[in-house]
Amino acid sequence: MKTLGRVLTAMITPFQADGSVDFEGAVVLAKHLLANGSDGLIVCGTTGESPTISNEDKLKLFTIIAKECGHIGSIVANTGSNDTSKTVALTKEASKTGVHAVMGVVPYYNKPNQQGVFLHFKAMAEATSLPVIVYNVPGRTGGKILPATLARLRETCANIAAVKEASGDINVASEIYHLLPEDFMIYSGDDGLTLPMLAVGGCGVISVAAHIVGKEMNAMIQAYEAGEVAKAKSLHKELYTVFKAMFVTTNPIPVKYAVRKLGLPAGPFHLPMCEPSEEEAAIVNAAIKPYIK
Repeated sequence: MKTLGRVLTAMITPFQADGSVDFEGAVVLAKHLLANGSDGLIVCGTTGESPTISNEDKLKLFTIIAKECGHIGSIVANTGSNDTSKTVALTKEASKTGVHAVMGVVPYYNKPNQQGVFLHFKAMAEATSLPVIVYNVPGRTGGKILPATLARLRETCANIAAVKEASGDINVASEIYHLLPEDFMIYSGDDGLTLPMLAVGGCGVISVAAHIVGKEMNAMIQAYEAGEVAKAKSLHKELYTVFKAMFVTTNPIPVKYAVRKLGLPAGPFHLPMCEPSEEEAAIVNAAIKPYIK
């Protein structure tokens, strides 16, 4: 199967002390991730604090990361929102920046029905010739896309190419694999479910933990694909503490804190994201200690 990569890292967005985007730091971090297990990057996703970044800064990030890193790995621009017209407008502009694909989330808060979800992504897909990744994360959005709706979308728009499946339900992934064509890419949206998702048709992960353990995650997926299931299980067991720590509180709080501890560009948070508590920080510190050089 042709994919955008097995491990796509949902990259944090480094900020300066004054809260402005650290564009140079973003390139440094992007190159580090691509050199350490990531096959590609999601830019300005939820992990990248997209709700608090202006479209102007998003487009600048898409452009600079695609220019500096697009020859190394797949660069995916998150252009989604809960406003279809704004999603379409940003998708059109992002498609001119040199990125390889775009991603959009099921509209949050307003909770459209399945026809509304279908029409939203249809409009997004028609706004670009790039592959579109549909992001299904009911725990954050309050809504969801059903596998049947996803299949209908793919039948209508050939560039609906992938799903980031983060419902936490393996049965949903199984149904997507059953209904969609073989070349449709199913990415785990949960680090800890990557291995079982591979067993039911997944092609990889859109990862948070890969900021810390990208090489190990890629090795786990490669081991499974090579039929070395025992090795893959052992790697999953080894990585589980990191997976758990990255979600000890709301993402991206743990991972941005961890990236800072690793000495990589990160900077502060944009409110309403804030620093972890002492207890949360201690859990993250313990989990990442073996990976601090």
